[in-house]
Amino acid sequence: MTGQKSLYDSIGGVDKIDELVDRFYDLMSLEETLSELRAMHPKDLSNSRERLKFFLTGWIGGPDIYSPRFGHPMLRARHLPFKIGIKERNQWLACMYQALADCGIDGNIADQLHESFFNTADWMRNQPN
Repeated sequence: MTGQKSLYDSIGGVDKIDELVDRFYDLMSLEETLSELRAMHPKDLSNSRERLKFFLTGWIGGPDIYSPRFGHPMLRARHLPFKIGIKERNQWLACMYQALADCGIDGNIADQLHESFFNTADWMRNQPN
C-alpha cells in the first residue's frame, strides 16, 4: 500500500461531499445564468441531491454507496432523456466549479476534480452543438 489518500479523504470525506452537493444545487437555483440547467431538474431536488452525494462519494474514492442502492450508475444512459450540448455542459461545469471554490476545495485537488468533471460532463453531451 502506498499510503496515498484518495480524493475523497483529501477533501474531507462525507461532510465535504454533502457541502459540495448542497452548494451545487443551491447555486443552480440562485444563479440566473444557470436557469436552463435548473429547469432540467425536478422542482424538489431532494432525490437529485441524494443521488449525486451517493455517486460522488464512490466516484472520488470513497465507499461505493450508490450502486447497492440504485444499481450501476450508467451515467450516459440515465442522462440521454435530457438534451445536453456544450451550453448545458458548460453551465453544469460552471456550477460545480463554483461550488468547489465556495467549499474551499482548491489547489491540486481542485485541478484534479476540474479535469475529471470536465471529462465526464463532456462525455455526457448528446447534442451536436
